[in-house]
Amino acid sequence: MVTSISAAELRDRIDRDEFVLFDTRNPEDFDGWHIAGAENVEYSCANDELVGEFDPDAYDDDEEIVVTCATGNSAEAFAEYLEEEGFEDVSWVDGGMEAWSMVYDVVPIATDRDDLELLQLQRRSKGCLGYLIGSKRTGEAALVDVTRATDAFERAAAEYGYEIARVFDTHIHADHISAGRELAAEHGVPYHLGQAAETRDPQFDFDGLEANEVVMVGEIPVKAVPTPGHTTGMTSYLVDGEALLTGDTLFVESIGRTELQFAGEDAKGGARVQYETLHHKIMTMPDHVKILPGHFSVTDDGEYIDVTPGLPMLSTVGTIRQRNEILQLEEDEFVEHMFDNLPSKPPNYETVIATNVGEYEPEGEDEMNELELGPNRCAATADSAVADD
Repeated sequence: MVTSISAAELRDRIDRDEFVLFDTRNPEDFDGWHIAGAENVEYSCANDELVGEFDPDAYDDDEEIVVTCATGNSAEAFAEYLEEEGFEDVSWVDGGMEAWSMVYDVVPIATDRDDLELLQLQRRSKGCLGYLIGSKRTGEAALVDVTRATDAFERAAAEYGYEIARVFDTHIHADHISAGRELAAEHGVPYHLGQAAETRDPQFDFDGLEANEVVMVGEIPVKAVPTPGHTTGMTSYLVDGEALLTGDTLFVESIGRTELQFAGEDAKGGARVQYETLHHKIMTMPDHVKILPGHFSVTDDGEYIDVTPGLPMLSTVGTIRQRNEILQLEEDEFVEHMFDNLPSKPPNYETVIATNVGEYEPEGEDEMNELELGPNRCAATADSAVADD
């Protein structure tokens, strides 16, 4: 009898075991986004039949096999077909790629101050990063860049013994739907954006933070540092002077693109703003300041660029200053580079932005899942911009 596994169990198997992973979605959806190492075998759940070709004799009967699809239905049917073909160890992913899209790793980040606890929440399918900032002495915490997987953020706070005191977003996101406002309202706590986010005309109230304004999370100071470029309202958060949560301004392996908000000639103006932010604001900070980005890069083939899920994804100002090749460019070269080799834009990004500014309300969970499927494409490069050691 075939068995089901959760998307979290699939993550654990990927990290631990070798097995065969089949993905039964249509080739177009598979090519657009899949788990690294998966093999595409299109299977019709409605008709209980193969759509493409598949040779059972190419695999050993006793191989461990896992099957996924969009939501789990086709995967279950194909798993049962494999069992009928004589395969002995077959399981399917309950919820399919939609469930995979919401899987998180919670990774502690080492800090210099004993009272400060930083947790990095890694959404490994899309490359989204969120954070928990905790004050151990007071038991208060803030959550940053919360996605719709609010249970992952709340569970992290509870497991580490924190009460949620504030919620932050670094900016109006283009690749995923933020649940920051909703979570803040649920817990009755302030919801913060940089005050500059008002340039995006959000259709909701928020507790705006002015440039260099400091708020306390328990006994931990968090300073708002405007870092426009990716968007006009982009704000980074400097935590206790030792870690900068950079949102989509600066990544471990690249920098943030600028043309998702800006268009035409304005896009080049946005790139110049990004240059100014990177060189005259972030790169003037001390070398030891940790850079904790809002994303990491995942290819359509599910490969990770310069990072390993489950391990801390961070760099330092000093390391990035020395090794990021884009930051070595003069301003005019930088601006031209920003438009030479841009990846394709995030799927549905205009609707996602409209949702996050409060102009559009998706019709239920299915539409929100559809809007978010696939990796983020918020970096200005498809490949790493960091020079090898």
